[in-house]
Amino acid sequence: MKKISIYALLISSLFGSYSVQASAYGYPITDSYAATIIGTPAKYRAQLPGKIPLKVYTLPPIKGRKIPEVFWYQQGMKYSLAYQDHAAPLIFSIAGTGAGYHSGKMQIINKAFYQAGFHVVSLSSPTHTNFEVNASTSGIPGHLPEDSADLYQVMQRVSARISEKVEVTDYHLIGYSLGGAQAAFVAKLDEQKKVFNFKKVLMINPPLNLYHSVTILDDMLENNIPGGLDNFNTYYQAVMDRFSQEYQKVDEIKFNNEFLYRIYKEDTPGRKQLAPLIGLSFRISSTNMIFTADVMNDLGYVVPKGSQLTTTESLTDYGKVTTRLGFSKYFDEIFYPHFKKQDPSLTREKLIFAESLKSIEGYLKASAKIGMIHNADDLIMKPGEVDYLQQLLGDRAKVYPYGGHCGNMDYKDNVQYMVRFFTE
Repeated sequence: MKKISIYALLISSLFGSYSVQASAYGYPITDSYAATIIGTPAKYRAQLPGKIPLKVYTLPPIKGRKIPEVFWYQQGMKYSLAYQDHAAPLIFSIAGTGAGYHSGKMQIINKAFYQAGFHVVSLSSPTHTNFEVNASTSGIPGHLPEDSADLYQVMQRVSARISEKVEVTDYHLIGYSLGGAQAAFVAKLDEQKKVFNFKKVLMINPPLNLYHSVTILDDMLENNIPGGLDNFNTYYQAVMDRFSQEYQKVDEIKFNNEFLYRIYKEDTPGRKQLAPLIGLSFRISSTNMIFTADVMNDLGYVVPKGSQLTTTESLTDYGKVTTRLGFSKYFDEIFYPHFKKQDPSLTREKLIFAESLKSIEGYLKASAKIGMIHNADDLIMKPGEVDYLQQLLGDRAKVYPYGGHCGNMDYKDNVQYMVRFFTE
């Protein structure tokens, strides 16, 4: 659902790596955990521009929104625009869990579609602090219908602001991971509102059921920390210390995915070591999201009610608490109570169902504009979930045999398919 980059750097120093297996599909990393962390080695990536003309703009916060002092650096919602100097289709791109408009995977989409002749608007995930502070109506992110409505409002505001610069022929929509699921909900909303009349919509590695996926990610961390969750702070500090040590050793080596890939072909660490690294990356996303939701709504969950956090106040102690609170606890202790208060008849099961693509399966099955790219070994999916989506969408679904969770997004075949979906 978002970046793994920092933790990818630890693989070689902590655990060695894997062996490469031959396959008809040319993406070289056949282990889903390794693919998720490492991504695509350079020689296998799509040929994309090094730089494109990209500008960053800021939308004012939604009307009436008061930004807490502790978020002074989040004034205004940022987004990026890459636009052609002629009339062209425009594609809105939605980031995955906790990711910003400028994340690595968003840059892949930016470059691929700008090169293909599109205007590209990149939006942060509603679970990203900048969006949560400035554009989330409730400040309690994670509700697919509500977050998608917020995204839809942002898209309209962006469209109005760029109308003098950009001449648009058609509108399209793409999102990866959580952003992929949100793209489907946004498209469904647009069927009613008819503001954009999206011509095509593509989901990349979307979760079928958001609750299922976040539970898997929580378990990757909590079930694999040596000593259990009570030892989380020690584990986290050890990971950071080891990263610092290894980074200092390689000051003359470009310590990036290519370095990792060279190591990758030599040895094989077990998933028991890799799982907590993946879980840790997503735990950082939940930490930021929970802290922001708590402060924005004065919930008193981590930060005492009525506290006025200042720009100079230490947040270390709050961080130690929130890192122990995964997405599952957020659901049970913040998310569900919030929506239960709005609708006393709401059950936990109904809310979990609303957080799934199954809740709009009729629309997905009937709408010829919606397609999907997925991986059969996506580690955030329960057994049978990718198969369900493939059967639901039929020939509008492209499922690769491996690639983990978004690990093969910039593999040349994947990018080619992604662009062709919109251009053919």
